[in-house]
Amino acid sequence: MKKIAVVIRDVDQQYEGLRTSLGALLESAEVQMFVLNHEIANMDEAYHDNMEFLDEMEGERFSNNSANVEKYGFQYVTLAEVAEKLDAASIVIPF
Repeated sequence: MKKIAVVIRDVDQQYEGLRTSLGALLESAEVQMFVLNHEIANMDEAYHDNMEFLDEMEGERFSNNSANVEKYGFQYVTLAEVAEKLDAASIVIPF
């Protein structure tokens, strides 16, 4: 099974990164989504619902922003841990 890391550093690409993560999960890949260096800008109902779907499909969500951890249930990750996880990924998709 392919291990795909979706790295979202651009706040304007949050939706695209989440949609890409969901699409990869539908293709039976193991997916880790990383939101780095910023808080989720617009947690509307659609984004929240898609994050719940990501969780239900056993995707993983990580962030180095403590607000994302506290407010939205992301797992906290340091940049060193991000580097390790990206090194273990088959494919890295940056946003």
